[in-house]
Amino acid sequence: MKRLCFPAAFVAALSLSPTMLFAQDLVAYDTVGVWDIYVDPTIGNGCLINAVFEDGSDVRIGFDRDAGSGYLIATNGNWGDIVDGETYPISMDVDGSVYEGHGTGIHLDDLPGVDIPFDSVDFLMDVAAKQTLTLSNSSGPVMSIDLTDSLQAIEAAIACQDHQG
Repeated sequence: MKRLCFPAAFVAALSLSPTMLFAQDLVAYDTVGVWDIYVDPTIGNGCLINAVFEDGSDVRIGFDRDAGSGYLIATNGNWGDIVDGETYPISMDVDGSVYEGHGTGIHLDDLPGVDIPFDSVDFLMDVAAKQTLTLSNSSGPVMSIDLTDSLQAIEAAIACQDHQG
């Protein structure tokens, strides 16, 4: 298996306080498998990966250079009555490795979802190396996605980030 290496500046940045601005003005950068790589000019030219899955889930994982953190945005009709700006407890299970977090309610293309900041390199490495990511709220699992090509996509996002200066 290929080892994922993080630039030292990225690892240091993940230790900072997570906050995230939501943006839809993305600039296309590359495509890796099912994942599109974009640059988000509204958060310091942070790079991200994005994929839309068969169950209707739209998932973004990226770097917020302004906040110095990572984020996961997940939208899916199964989130239910999400209120923009409200905070929700979220469980992120990556093949049995469970991470607890809090997501802020959002709507993207009329789909409800959550914006989950994270500062765990372990979480990002698990997403890159494992097979399935399942997100749950207090009612149980909301969505489960196949992480095929996520390692190469995250590597491409890191390369994209390096190009942003």
